[in-house]
Amino acid sequence: MKLRAKYLGIETGGRPFVTLSRDDAYDMGVMGGDRLKVNAKGASTTAIINVSVKSIPKGVLGMSDEVWTKLKLSQGAAIEVEPAGTPDSLSAVREKLRGRKLSYEDMRRIVDDVVQGNLSETEVAAFVTALHAQGGPSMDEVYSLSLSMVETGKQLGLKRKPIVDKHSVGGVPGDKTTLLTVPVIASLGLTIPKTSSRAITSAAGTADRAETLMPVDISIEEMKRVVEKTNGCMVWGGAISLAPADDVFIRAEFPLSIDPLLLPSIMSKKKAVGAQYLVVDIPTGKGTKMKSSADSDHLGKEFMELGKRMGIHTQCVVTYGDQPVGYAVGAGLEAREALSAICNKSNIPDLIDKVSHVAGTLLEMTGYKNGAKAAIEAIKSGKAEKKLREIIYQQGGDSEVQPDDIEIGKYGYEVHSDRDGVVLTIDNASLVSIARAAGSPKDKQAGLILAKKLGDRVKKGDLLYTVYSDKTHKLAAAQKIADENGVFNVADKREMMIHTLKEAPVRDRKHPFILER
Repeated sequence: MKLRAKYLGIETGGRPFVTLSRDDAYDMGVMGGDRLKVNAKGASTTAIINVSVKSIPKGVLGMSDEVWTKLKLSQGAAIEVEPAGTPDSLSAVREKLRGRKLSYEDMRRIVDDVVQGNLSETEVAAFVTALHAQGGPSMDEVYSLSLSMVETGKQLGLKRKPIVDKHSVGGVPGDKTTLLTVPVIASLGLTIPKTSSRAITSAAGTADRAETLMPVDISIEEMKRVVEKTNGCMVWGGAISLAPADDVFIRAEFPLSIDPLLLPSIMSKKKAVGAQYLVVDIPTGKGTKMKSSADSDHLGKEFMELGKRMGIHTQCVVTYGDQPVGYAVGAGLEAREALSAICNKSNIPDLIDKVSHVAGTLLEMTGYKNGAKAAIEAIKSGKAEKKLREIIYQQGGDSEVQPDDIEIGKYGYEVHSDRDGVVLTIDNASLVSIARAAGSPKDKQAGLILAKKLGDRVKKGDLLYTVYSDKTHKLAAAQKIADENGVFNVADKREMMIHTLKEAPVRDRKHPFILER
């Protein structure tokens, strides 16, 4: 069938789609979710079909940006279309839905079609749901997925040894550890090409924090140049197409509040940058992914087993996650605190302690005798600060930036204690909700700063935390959440009773599902 091309101006995040009129769809015998092969000027591509009742007239094919760009068309250009068959990988998806174990070849076909946009959102969601419903993929399947995700993306290809890396499974607000760990490690002569995610459900991802100090949206060629000059970098992984299938899988996982692809998502990216040594930080406690040390130990064992199969020497650090790391929560506020700490201008004991253990473990894996001591000395001596400023400069930031140069939102709301006592618990999820409502991570000046931490003694009227925002309506939204949620539990003693159930509990949907990479 011959049609005329129409650019819809819609980006779908790598998911190519076209829109047919209902009449043209009927004439071709296709429906929404089917596939259409589009041919134009010797080029061709396959896209998922949407069917329009009114917006697309008969004889016209509407195209997403992905299809339009690939075919290099002009408005109204003549094109040829025909129904396309279903991809071979769908048979593997159906096998998984039946509960059968998939081979490497099966997984590779699925990942290939995910990257090329040949599977619809429904089909990807079916695959992800099947993995979750069957207790997660087997270790063989995890390895096959990880390898396939590496092979279908770009790889850094550094000619250096050793290459080291670190990762946190997330869940703790204010975890600015990477901003110190990377320059510490790089200043001691090791190569650490760190790619990080932006926030998905948190108040700030590492890429959001680092972006306050320097550009993070750089090409893989630029990333390689920065690493070769400084031993390290901190860049947004989404800009360099490492394991691109992961972004598609995340879009299927998030609405369902499931995360069966945690291991292959993380490990494929580590393999893609050439990591030979890896430390995985597993925060543990209320409000994190891992509620107990037993859960964390089990996950750590899986990371180490997968690392062994992929040729990455992996160790895990199980860390406390019952409260924020440091005092700042929010992209810019966290960068400000991290910069202050690495410049030895402020004392953030829990942040420095965590950095010493994460960086220290990596150092000891590569031959250092007392890694934690070496990490702390790199900060105290100024070597880490110097290295951070080198990385900032090479990535296009202001290498002379000072903590006070990073602005805090001009509007603030203080939360005070209504009783005497000791801080027994802090609700991490509520803190994240407040910081996001205030504007973080998009608004770099937004977030909150704690005045008290766990175990601190508090008097009635004492400041607990302050919320900051650059917009009054966002501050009002954050204030509403703060007023409705008892973020700090202050009491003279811990009571044995948690609460009483007088009717069937309803699942709390106020707090976001934790999905961080």
